[in-house]
Amino acid sequence: MRVFVAGGTGVVGRRLVPQLVARGHQVTATTTSGAKVGALEKLGAAALVMDGLDAASVGEAVAAARPDAIVHQMTGIAGKADIKHMDRWFATTNRLRTQGTDHLLAAAEATGVTNFIAQSYAGWNGIHQGGWVKTEADPLDPMTGTAAEPVMAAVRYVEDAVGSAGGAALRFGWLYGPGATEDLVAPVRKRQFPLIGSGAGYTSWLHLDDAASATVLAVEQQAKGVFNIVDDEPAPANEWLPYLAACAGGKPPMRVPGWLARLAAGKVAVSLMTEGRGFSNAKAKHELGWQLRYPSWRQGFKAELA
Repeated sequence: MRVFVAGGTGVVGRRLVPQLVARGHQVTATTTSGAKVGALEKLGAAALVMDGLDAASVGEAVAAARPDAIVHQMTGIAGKADIKHMDRWFATTNRLRTQGTDHLLAAAEATGVTNFIAQSYAGWNGIHQGGWVKTEADPLDPMTGTAAEPVMAAVRYVEDAVGSAGGAALRFGWLYGPGATEDLVAPVRKRQFPLIGSGAGYTSWLHLDDAASATVLAVEQQAKGVFNIVDDEPAPANEWLPYLAACAGGKPPMRVPGWLARLAAGKVAVSLMTEGRGFSNAKAKHELGWQLRYPSWRQGFKAELA
């Protein structure tokens, strides 16, 4: 199968391209920088420079690749993590999930591609009420009145647009692995990532290799609809954060009250730590036959930080 990976040099793309190649697919992957073309070629892909926010650039790249499937992995999360100002931190990614999605879908229609897989997000967006673990049937929390509101609006956009086009949106959990773990581990080691309040808010984690393997299956099976792509063990912050600190060789995290964290880190951080819901991967395992390399963040954290 000829597979077009938009965003081949991102943290997921770098793990996805080799898996697709190993399965015998002919991969064309994009980057925004000519300096990264060689890196994609070393992974076994034909490389193209493409601006995901430019309709003409996207159209030309897709037409040149003549793909059977398109995978949307474009993000633009750069710089120091800033949960307090997620609207700024995710600004480029929000545009790639809206405008970029529109450009890719238009290119898919123009070239007759119906197999379309896009990255979505299941980091902390379960509706903050009811049970602690959500399925695809549960609504997403719009995070109204917080810095995450535009982030969630963009997530809803990509899911609705791709769903309407007959494709699949894969809701990745909180990603970790090569290129994604370091920004989290550094403040944890320095005790700059505290537990907030009770720490009862849940998170669903996902290793990059498992994100890639689920994407490969979705491509090969021409999946449709929304899938939660997360590990088997949603966990509250008061479990995973001390464990991560121990794996990283750090001291146990400090604990701060919610009111103080809200002033320092914003509403989203408090919501994540105290109200966040986890996600069930039952649908992906049943319908895609997905098997995880790291069924639990406990295994994955230990392996990454050994």
